[in-house]
Amino acid sequence: MNIQARPTETEIAESSSGRMGRAVEQLSNIDSSAAVAIASATDQPAGAQAHLPPTPVSAASSSDDVVLVTGGSGLVGSALRYLIETQSTGSPFGRRNNERWVFLSSDECDLRDIDATRGLMRKYGPKRVIHLAARVGGLFANMSSQHTFLRDNCLMNDSVLQASHELGVEKVVSCLSTCVFPDKVTYPLTEDKIHLGPPHPSNFGYSHAKRLIDVQNHAYHDQFDKMFTSVIPTNVFGPGDNYDLEAAHVIPGLIHKCYLAKKNNTPFTVSGSGKPLRQFIYSRDLAKLFMWVLREYDEIDPVILSVGEEDEVSIREVADAIVQAMEFTGPVKYDTSKADGQYRKPASNAKLVRLMNKTGYATFRFTPFEQALQESVQWFLDNHDKGARIGRQ
Repeated sequence: MNIQARPTETEIAESSSGRMGRAVEQLSNIDSSAAVAIASATDQPAGAQAHLPPTPVSAASSSDDVVLVTGGSGLVGSALRYLIETQSTGSPFGRRNNERWVFLSSDECDLRDIDATRGLMRKYGPKRVIHLAARVGGLFANMSSQHTFLRDNCLMNDSVLQASHELGVEKVVSCLSTCVFPDKVTYPLTEDKIHLGPPHPSNFGYSHAKRLIDVQNHAYHDQFDKMFTSVIPTNVFGPGDNYDLEAAHVIPGLIHKCYLAKKNNTPFTVSGSGKPLRQFIYSRDLAKLFMWVLREYDEIDPVILSVGEEDEVSIREVADAIVQAMEFTGPVKYDTSKADGQYRKPASNAKLVRLMNKTGYATFRFTPFEQALQESVQWFLDNHDKGARIGRQ
């Protein structure tokens, strides 16, 4: 049965120029420190002919087509590596016969340094790039270091995109976040709402840096006809996640808390009532969607990568599935003194479904949530003492 697209609440027919015009208008509202960071990241004075981007050259010749993945040791990068290692060569989600995949970690290159990034690009000569690297952090880190998150991410993004342009990379797929959407927005989220207002103030530095990727992609396309695009995943979870209780997102955080409750024979306590609903996407499913974007997606505008709104899961259902996967038999408590946060933040995957059906991927199916969670819990148990990111104990 084909994946069925669900209609969005609103359909906004806009030209690219109109959407980008609102983006520029929104950028004018960034505070002065943000403006300094953006200038530092681009380092291109307007009208300075001596500093125009170098003429692109072909990527280094090789018998292989190199696909370079920045942030290759993170959650999504690890899922892509798993896909390449387990899918048959030549299959829809596997590597091609002439492809060589390179997964970078932060140890190999400081992507904030454009000269180092240029050297890296010359070394590997990629024809396609998946850009996942980013400075990320929890709520407190974002609120206390807005400029750092803005500047570091602007520098990384500018280095990767500019070096890719200079070396003649054929396609770049960058990863955004749902935090790019306005704080005040109508739901469900759709790709055309990114620039309709400022993001939430708690992480405006990180959010604006991610938004700017979309602006940069359009600028490279308008001036140089580059195929630089981006994707917007919803709540990602899976093997290799960050389980540090000081910084973990909801699923890895609950997995770690349930593990400790079982180990210490204490109640498993979940913050809030458990009622809020979220769209969770398994990292290994997301990796397949990245592969589809790399092969088939030909728009500059971003595309939301998510399960459908009908597949929303409550936090209580998440906790119940973790209890079952962890074989936890102790009491489960909900701490209603802790805020639930927003009840729903639905995002539409109508564009994704429509284009996957159109390009011959209608048989794609998301992994059932319970199965994906079981695999994620098992990975945590197998790797708790073997390098899992669990923070201080």
